[in-house]
Formats: sequence, structure tokens, C-alpha cells
Amino acid sequence: MKTVSHAPSLRRAPVQRRSAERLTRILDACADLLDEVGYDDLSTRAVAQRAGVPIGSVYRFFGNKRQMADALAQRNLERFTERVTDRLHGDGTPEGTGVGDWRTAMDAVLDEYLVMKRTAPGFSLVDFGNQIPVGSRHSEPNHRVADRLTDLLAGYLDREPDDDLRRSFLVAVETADTLVHLAFRVAPEGDARIIEEARLMLRAYLGRVLDGS
Repeated sequence: MKTVSHAPSLRRAPVQRRSAERLTRILDACADLLDEVGYDDLSTRAVAQRAGVPIGSVYRFFGNKRQMADALAQRNLERFTERVTDRLHGDGTPEGTGVGDWRTAMDAVLDEYLVMKRTAPGFSLVDFGNQIPVGSRHSEPNHRVADRLTDLLAGYLDREPDDDLRRSFLVAVETADTLVHLAFRVAPEGDARIIEEARLMLRAYLGRVLDGS
């Protein structure tokens, strides 16, 4: 599993394996504590204790809990990307062959997001940075997600990752984000009917955009 050595919120990127493993423990502890106490009561000291590392190790990587949560959001995006990639190419289809169907791709994107929403520690509070004020003041997590999906899926769909495709995925991500969070406000595991409505709306919109191009 990839680390978040490139996350902009990191004070210092881990170089040695031991340091990378310590960062992983810190983020794992952060995720667990977010589920247990929430963001407001999260503290760097509690994270250090849960991770079994000195408090100085936490401050080596992060200046405060906001930076730590932002790094967790970035790691969530990395893991989400890996999950979608593994699912799309799990049948042995090479990446970038341009033989994929956008409906299959969008089902993979939505389904893997739902799995993480239900099972990944801390994800329900942080996801990719939308739920709490993480990252820079003017950051746009959904733009980050849409750009990642464009880069990931352009080859699979045999399309150029141009501005039109990025805009289409941004609209899809914003729509899905709103409806999925509504589904999880209605029911703890996500209201199945609202999720299905979200899937239908995404297919209707992307069908008009992608099938006609």
C-alpha cells in the first residue's frame, strides 16, 4: 500500500522504511480515533499514544491535527484509486488499452467509494477532504478527485484527458458526493434507494456526455 510521502500537508517526507511505517501507524491511529471521538476531540497527543510513538514523531510529520487529517484524506484518495484500478483491470486487461465501457468504470468508482464509506476507518468523517475543514483554505477536494479519475479513466475509455472530460467528471463527482452523503444521513449504511437514484442520475448525465462523443 502506498504511503502519503507526497502529501503537501507533510512537514517532512519519510525516507527510510522505518519512518514510513511510523507514518502509517500515525495515520491509522488518526483514522481510528476519528471514528471514536470525532474531529473536534482529536488531538495529536492522543494519536501519538494510540500509534505507540513519541509525540515528537507526530510533529515531525505534522504541525497540527488539520494537517494530519489532510494527509489521511490524501491517503484515502490513493487507496481509492488503487481499488478502482484493481477492479477495472482485475480481469487481466492491461491499463490504457481503451477497451473499457464508461458504465463499468462508473459502477466501479461508485461501488468502491461506498465500500470505503462503510468500512474504512475515519473515512466517514474525512473521506477525500470534504467533510471537515482539512487542507488549505481554498482547496477543492472534489476537483482533486475529478482530476484523479480523469487521469485514471482516460486510457481505459480510450479518450483524451482534456478539459471537457475533466469538467464532465467534476460534475459527476459533485453530484455523487451530494447524493451519497444524503444517503448516509438517511441511513447509517447508506439508503439503497437514494444510492440507486444517484447511480441512475450519473448514468443519464454521463450517457449524454460520453455516448455522443
